[in-house]
Amino acid sequence: MDVQALLEGVGPWALAVIALFVFIESGLLFPFLPGDSLLVTAGLAHQQLGLSVAVIALVGFVAAVAGDQVGYLLGDRFGARLFKDDARVLKTSRLRETEAFFEKYGGRALVLGRFVPIIRTYVPLAAGSARYPYRRFLPWNALGAFLWAVGVTVVGSFLGGLPFIANNIDVLLAAVVVVSVLPIVIDQLIKRARRRRAAEAPSGEEQDAQAR
Repeated sequence: MDVQALLEGVGPWALAVIALFVFIESGLLFPFLPGDSLLVTAGLAHQQLGLSVAVIALVGFVAAVAGDQVGYLLGDRFGARLFKDDARVLKTSRLRETEAFFEKYGGRALVLGRFVPIIRTYVPLAAGSARYPYRRFLPWNALGAFLWAVGVTVVGSFLGGLPFIANNIDVLLAAVVVVSVLPIVIDQLIKRARRRRAAEAPSGEEQDAQAR
């Protein structure tokens, strides 16, 4: 998706598009929207869009917090019932992986998960499904949303002042996508390596036979 063309094409509705995309990606269980790229591009091209960096960051922050509230409520209300093993988007395996991520990091997962595509969509749901106390969920959610939405937007605005970046936006967006997806790729490679080692390791009976 050419997010710069999208933002420039919608004109005065740019803020609404930013809010909608961030909200959906954060809370409505649709993880394949370009949230990172959208905020970086908005910060990068804020002058062309006629918007201030502060306003873009504020809108992104509010939408991210609101989206996570919806995700938490869906998890608290429906939990794993929304997911199926053979679903295209709401796969049970994705929920289980996110639940493991949440169990490992607790409330910090709401901050760390913000910077990992797919994980950031399902962490609030996992928190609600696990009945994580709402009074603890809320501050972690707000902190994660602030660091992500404000941080990514501000970084984009700073990068816009660099001539090379300003003249090669496509390269920057490609780098953002690569960096965003890299943790998922690394995680999958680690899991694949573990499965391979487990498959190649001799069973207990084989080890006993070899010892005899």
